[in-house]
Amino acid sequence: MFTSWFKHAAVMSVASLLCSAAYAAQITSIAIMTPEPGTDFGWNQQGINAAKAAGAKEGVKVMVADNLGYGDIRPTARDLADDGAQLIIAHASGYNQSAPEIGAQANVAVAITDSPSSLAAGKVADYTVSGQEGAYLAGTLAAKMSRSGTIGIVVSGEPPAWNAQSSAFIRGARAARQDIHIHYAVIGPAAYSDAAGGKRVTASVIAAGADIIFGQGNGSSFGMLQAVETTPAADGGKVYFIDVIGDKSPIDKGNLLSSVLWNLTPVYTAMIEDLKQDKFGSHNYKTSLADGSISLLKTAHIPDAVWQSVNRVRDEIISGKIVVPAEYDAKALHTLLAATGK
Repeated sequence: MFTSWFKHAAVMSVASLLCSAAYAAQITSIAIMTPEPGTDFGWNQQGINAAKAAGAKEGVKVMVADNLGYGDIRPTARDLADDGAQLIIAHASGYNQSAPEIGAQANVAVAITDSPSSLAAGKVADYTVSGQEGAYLAGTLAAKMSRSGTIGIVVSGEPPAWNAQSSAFIRGARAARQDIHIHYAVIGPAAYSDAAGGKRVTASVIAAGADIIFGQGNGSSFGMLQAVETTPAADGGKVYFIDVIGDKSPIDKGNLLSSVLWNLTPVYTAMIEDLKQDKFGSHNYKTSLADGSISLLKTAHIPDAVWQSVNRVRDEIISGKIVVPAEYDAKALHTLLAATGK
């Protein structure tokens, strides 16, 4: 009787495994498309590096199409689909319309950014990446290290991710130092690669008294960094820069204070896993301090005592004691600025 039962159980177990295997799709190739070169120490490079890392982890080939600009990327997306991509990561909000169109035509899953409402089972998923928890820490750091009591935010536009980080930065700075003054400046409506504009606008914010700049800008961030390196603070001292997404330490001339780092490898890995399990498009993807997809860069310019105090705030965010809202709307950001002072 028991022998018969064990045989029956073994048969059922094998059948269950075979059934599971039947539902696990074979994913062999994915692609990522970026508007600028994958050498920017920021959005484009982080995306490409993460896709390659996720592909290596999952045993999947990764095709890279970078420096595509912000125009019509349909021909490139179509070529990637024809070359066998089973997932196209459209790594720019400007691709949110065209990439899903080609995905639908070619029956290829597409991941887009900054459009959470576009979720479609098996077809489209969004990864509106927001480093608001890291930005809150950056605000804490800036407030604690500012000599003048005035800090600045310079952005290359007002996409949802930038808005969420700017709001969180303000909240973190205010929590650390109630009398902190914050100047906010926008280079242009979509000045992501405008390095000259980044330098000009950042210099004006420094002239207004800021000695620490929180810059969000892709290619324009190189102009921001140039302004910080060449424009002294009101007291004649050094101006520091807090970057986002990537790590510009290899090109730092002594002004890079920190960066809100985005590690998209866990996000892209989850996408591949969902594709394999036929779950892609059932939910969108997020980032956080807790899973390591968001972190704050430690540089030698940060005193140990300050870093320890920032890490205590980090622990409180992870534990839930401090809740950092994801405020993607530009109107909410400007309301917050008006309430806390510009």
